[in-house]
Amino acid sequence: MKRVAPLIVAAVAVVMAGLFVMLASADPARNRVAATPLLDRPAPDAVGELADGTPFDLARRKGSWVVVNFFTSTCIPCQREHPELVAFVEQQRALDLNGAEFYTIVVDDDREAVERFFEIEGGDWPIVYDSDGRFAVAFGVAQVPETWIIDPNGFVRGRLISEVTAEFLSQQLQFLREGI
Repeated sequence: MKRVAPLIVAAVAVVMAGLFVMLASADPARNRVAATPLLDRPAPDAVGELADGTPFDLARRKGSWVVVNFFTSTCIPCQREHPELVAFVEQQRALDLNGAEFYTIVVDDDREAVERFFEIEGGDWPIVYDSDGRFAVAFGVAQVPETWIIDPNGFVRGRLISEVTAEFLSQQLQFLREGI
């Protein structure tokens, strides 16, 4: 029995080391696209309120590509992806009329905290407050950050979970544009 115990400990250590290496080297971009029953269906009727108090109705955005990113200022992955979203919005604005509209959907967060975050970190696109949570529920958002792509006809074309990069989001959007 005394001879077997060190072998068992060594085997467990090798397995644990292998799992650690696998987790440390995992590519987080690999699992960013997620299935949803909303895919290829009309986007939910979702409403919120813009920072200036005016209502925001997603259904009124038909006619252009729309990207919505669900966000909370205290979410670490949201904070890490924010510079990428700034770069993505700049890329889309450079495309002029062919660029996608971008909206941040604030889920369960304090307006002052969100405004302070955007003042410090940048980002001058519209911010939509989902004060009653209906926007997030309509899309089935379980955890932020989550990004959705809606085509000019108002159909959901993509759901991206976790952090995104400007490059990955632009590639997904271009892939979807070419498919229509």
